[in-house]
Amino acid sequence: MLSRAFLRLVDLLPLPSLRVQRIVALAVILSQAGISVTGAIVRVTSSGLGCPTWPQCFPGSFTPVAHAEVPVLHQVVEFSNRLLTFAVTLCAALVVLAVVRARRRREVIVYAWLMPGGTVVQAVIGGITVRTGLLWWTVAVHLLASMVMVWLAVQLFAKIGEPDDGVEVTQVPAPLRWLTVLGALALSGTLVAGTLVTGAGPHAGDKSIERQVTRLEVEIVPLVHLHADLLIAYLALLVGLAFALVAVGMTPAIRNRLVVLIALVCAQGLVGVVQYFTDVPAALVAVHVGGAAACTAATAALWASLRSREKVGATADATVAHAS
Repeated sequence: MLSRAFLRLVDLLPLPSLRVQRIVALAVILSQAGISVTGAIVRVTSSGLGCPTWPQCFPGSFTPVAHAEVPVLHQVVEFSNRLLTFAVTLCAALVVLAVVRARRRREVIVYAWLMPGGTVVQAVIGGITVRTGLLWWTVAVHLLASMVMVWLAVQLFAKIGEPDDGVEVTQVPAPLRWLTVLGALALSGTLVAGTLVTGAGPHAGDKSIERQVTRLEVEIVPLVHLHADLLIAYLALLVGLAFALVAVGMTPAIRNRLVVLIALVCAQGLVGVVQYFTDVPAALVAVHVGGAAACTAATAALWASLRSREKVGATADATVAHAS
């Protein structure tokens, strides 16, 4: 009953073109990645408790108020990050409306609904993070959830661009697709290890004497080495995949995504090295988090390109061209 009423309301909207759907989906990717970067800015500026309550900023107020114990800068930074959640929510809502109005296939609609659903989950995790006083593992879960949302948003973008009446076509042999799975696992391990480094590192998110932020009580150097080793393993898997794809052949889309991904991973490693030898400057932390989101998005884009959905006639032509 509710679903029929929702569809009737959506039908009142203009029919979005494929270009509009892709633009909205791109906005979802950028907003999901962007809020992870602003979250890092909140942490390195020690503004994690600039709004010490949730969902309100201060007891009785959803906006910042003058408070002797909370500097104005910290309030502004944290409240701005919370405001960005509305932009993320708006993009998520728009992509749902766009694909439902366009009567896209069920797969696309499911991925679209994951966007607002994931945003709600992220808001709850953020509330838990504030209410626990920036407990290190809640901050880690918050970042990892953002990376999952970036991955899903890229998948949504790719699927929106595919024809609903097409058939799935595998662009590479199955073993190489499994090699990509191993790479994704290595990336996941790298991200998890990175959150452990953050949990034991110098940027706790709040430096107030009254608030003793609980940190990960583990020696940071071994964690840094683990993080670096996993990144090197991921890069090695990507290089191996590149040689294998050169041997069996690949589409221009796969080649371009692979080149971009390897370049991003190398750049991310370079940023990490600079951080290590310069005592983790605050600015580079935000750059590193942005790089993590970019690597995640690029990995998702590569994964999506290994299996596409094409019209029947186009599939036959592609098969002939690939064989020749």
